[in-house]
Amino acid sequence: MSEHRKHQTGSPFEKAAAYSRAVRKGQFVYVSGTTGYDYAAMEMPADVADQARNCLTTIAASLAALDASMNDIVRARYYVTKPEYFDAVAPALAEFLGGIDPAATMVVCDLIRPEMLIEIEVTAQLG
Repeated sequence: MSEHRKHQTGSPFEKAAAYSRAVRKGQFVYVSGTTGYDYAAMEMPADVADQARNCLTTIAASLAALDASMNDIVRARYYVTKPEYFDAVAPALAEFLGGIDPAATMVVCDLIRPEMLIEIEVTAQLG
């Protein structure tokens, strides 16, 4: 039977909607859509690039909690609320994922709170 572990950040969204920030099943780690909150302070920066950096910092910590790293990411999905945010978030994405270069998709859509400008989810594969 393959390993099944979960990681939670303590976000109130995780409890309210009954989900884990990340789940490891065997050699895969699935990280839920992560918004730009600083989950320790539950504060959201106004700038979309700062939100992207917070998303990726939370994702990195969630992967590490399940014995994975950013280098293991094979798939990323980015959800932004405006198409013009691409230019603002691209440098943050390159900062965290440059050289890893996962398969990726960016979608323009609404998110569940007006202060949320970006949400990122990733899949990592170990080994």
